[in-house]
Amino acid sequence: MKSSSQVSTNIVKLTESFFHSTVSAASSQVQKSSMALFGGLLGQYQKRRLLFTVEESNNNKGGNNKVNPWLESMRASSPTRITPNNNNNQDDSNNNPSWIVGHPSALKMFDEIIWNSKGKQVVVFLDYDGTLSPIVADPEKAFMTKKMRAILKDIARLFPTAIVTGRCIDKVYDFVRLGEVYYAGSHGMDIKGPTKSRNHQKGNNNEALVLFQPASQFLPMINEVYKILVEKMKAIPGAKVENNKFCLSVHFRCVEEKCWSALAEQVNSVLKEYPKLKLTHGRKVIEIRPTIKWDKGKAIEFLLESLGYANSTSVFPIYIGDDRTDEDAFKVLRSKGQGIGILVSQIQKETKAIYTLHDPLEVGQFLRRLADWKKNKF
Repeated sequence: MKSSSQVSTNIVKLTESFFHSTVSAASSQVQKSSMALFGGLLGQYQKRRLLFTVEESNNNKGGNNKVNPWLESMRASSPTRITPNNNNNQDDSNNNPSWIVGHPSALKMFDEIIWNSKGKQVVVFLDYDGTLSPIVADPEKAFMTKKMRAILKDIARLFPTAIVTGRCIDKVYDFVRLGEVYYAGSHGMDIKGPTKSRNHQKGNNNEALVLFQPASQFLPMINEVYKILVEKMKAIPGAKVENNKFCLSVHFRCVEEKCWSALAEQVNSVLKEYPKLKLTHGRKVIEIRPTIKWDKGKAIEFLLESLGYANSTSVFPIYIGDDRTDEDAFKVLRSKGQGIGILVSQIQKETKAIYTLHDPLEVGQFLRRLADWKKNKF
């Protein structure tokens, strides 16, 4: 097996070749037993998946006639948040028994989940905002609790664990501060491996050798749009623009709903000048990304293959997320017929996830039970 330094050098060379449209035909074979993100990292997967093409962007053209659909999407993806102190709202999921039957609690069905994972390697994928941390008014203050960090550290030592988020890697790492975790930032357009060894990992892969950025050529454009949007959003009280490196987030958590239309119009006026960028929606956030065929679903496929589980039946991925962008990951697991998706939500949503959890508190409880099961297994 090649040394870490040799593989790291090869990865850099292959990545450079890729972005000059000459992907190397040779790459090291992924060894399933190693569970490392080294051999084969830029091999067959990149040949099939990463020779991406810029999609048609007609939906970004047309001017103001796009504002109303955007406004409708903003409302649809930003339902009223249920809080324990809100007596006028009750747990919406309890109002539809059929929805509960179709999307039962992952806590109540924990034994079933464990049974289905029997004899397989569990791999854990987690969104960040709304999953590991609560949704807060100021996205700069989306901190995990100390208890959640301790649970996550335990999980990462027992299972391959990745955080797949719309945030940039640097920002989410500042929140998490765990070297045992894989990080897939900007909806998977920026992927790095752990900086620390983990008990479940074989071999001596102790460095973050993974550096995969399929949208690097968009960086100048994204930075340019970021500056323009910052100026535009000064006219919208409460609006905030976040630069997540390979994508931009326009947060409207603190914007009065009567101003949402004006916000959508301002974003539209900018985006129509950049047809190579596309728009997606999340909870109280508009996200602007490159029009490449890449999302959280593609990111977990990439990670699974890099771990040595391409087309494998011996892996059991668990993906936990709360947002619309996590549906891309749920869909991949459904299509593969392996593992499970868990939606974090207190309200009914159309989802490809199989199970549900109410909030980050229940996510922590589920992860704790998963860690305890693994410890007691041996």
